[in-house]
Amino acid sequence: MIDQNYILLLYVVAIVMFILSLRFMSEVKSARWGGRSAALGMAIAVAATLLAYQSNNIGLLIAAILVGFVVGTPIALRVPTTALPQRTAMSQAFGSLAVALVGAAEYYDYQPHVNPFTMAVLSAEMILGFLTFMGSCIAFAKLQELIPGKPFVYPGKNFISLGILGVAGVIGAYLVAVPSASYALPIMAALALVFGFLLVMGIGGADMPTVIAILNSYTGMSAAALGFVLDNKILIVAGSLDGSSGFVLALIMSQAMNRSFTNVLFGGVGAKVVKGAPGAAKGPARPVQSFTVEDVATILGNASSVVIVPGYGMAVAQAQHVVKEATDIMQEHGIDVKYGIHPVAGRMPGHMNVLLAEANVPYEQLWEMEKINPIFPETDVVIVVGANDVTNPAARTNPNSPLYGMPIMNVDKAKTVIFIKRSMSPGFSGADNELFYLPNTWMVFGDAKKVLSDLVGALKKG
Repeated sequence: MIDQNYILLLYVVAIVMFILSLRFMSEVKSARWGGRSAALGMAIAVAATLLAYQSNNIGLLIAAILVGFVVGTPIALRVPTTALPQRTAMSQAFGSLAVALVGAAEYYDYQPHVNPFTMAVLSAEMILGFLTFMGSCIAFAKLQELIPGKPFVYPGKNFISLGILGVAGVIGAYLVAVPSASYALPIMAALALVFGFLLVMGIGGADMPTVIAILNSYTGMSAAALGFVLDNKILIVAGSLDGSSGFVLALIMSQAMNRSFTNVLFGGVGAKVVKGAPGAAKGPARPVQSFTVEDVATILGNASSVVIVPGYGMAVAQAQHVVKEATDIMQEHGIDVKYGIHPVAGRMPGHMNVLLAEANVPYEQLWEMEKINPIFPETDVVIVVGANDVTNPAARTNPNSPLYGMPIMNVDKAKTVIFIKRSMSPGFSGADNELFYLPNTWMVFGDAKKVLSDLVGALKKG
């Protein structure tokens, strides 16, 4: 039997690695070290846990580890950066399901002799775990476009959803009072699953980055609660770190959209049919200015300052490396180039930062929205690569827009805007982008990678 002091020491080392991971990930230049620190900390935590407990099923334990390794390694190596949000959602789903199932196993193992405190914690963490599992699955389906991103809204939606959650809570309280009533636990779990389904189905695709952060917070809180039941210090601390960081990130994301938690979770933003959305009434065609790559190369030849604003269109096209190549050529021609990063560009927090870091874009060139917005009026050219909702001026000017009030990249204030996009389709919010129709906007239609590759060729000739 391993001395528990050594186990505790290993747990402390793992906790330090987790904290350092969060610290490293707060800056682009050290983000890779953050990932390595987290991986090392998790390896130490798993090893310490295996040493701390005796198991009569070593073969089953080793088989589980091998299955996780065989399944997880290809996912980590082969999943494209465009699918990182989906992969994150499914990781949360599996993590929260594991926590909920362990909680259920603990209940059935000790029932009916479960003390009220333990039963209360188990009820809370199982409700959180099951609703987070279902919610993460729905978030994955929306991000993968397996189901429509439009919110599922119906009369009394919030009342029904909260009523279901309330009934699950009442059943949890009943289990605290009568822990022998094992028949009630599956009912509570089923209600939590239904609530998770209705909760995320009622949220629009444009809010999925914030939803992922909120669900991540729920996963951490449920894990920390289970840690108290199991008297496992590493689970308490790691769950608390996960829960608190997810909560803070969700706050930042909500602030970036000028929205509250309740509005994100229960507002159904995007459900309203707006002009330009599928199913909207067709009005008179509005003229746009469509230009060629050669036209863009010409105007860039006379520019001294350029800001590139990336979005999900760049991610889909896997165009980050071509963007970097175009940037290098522009800089060789004496053009000052910056990248403007909106907090919710893409489909998960930090999505654009990850893509650009993958292309070795220097972190000094990445400017956050608050820092870059005052510079746009002095900028000669802004190149928007598939960033739709986060550049829509309707967020400032149209009270009827689902984006109204959301802070955006003020690219429309630049002298010229080059918008690279496949078509005139709206973004995740369903709102028509007013930027397309402004006199200083040049639309260049096509796949972002192909357009930028042609632009690189035109710049080299110039």
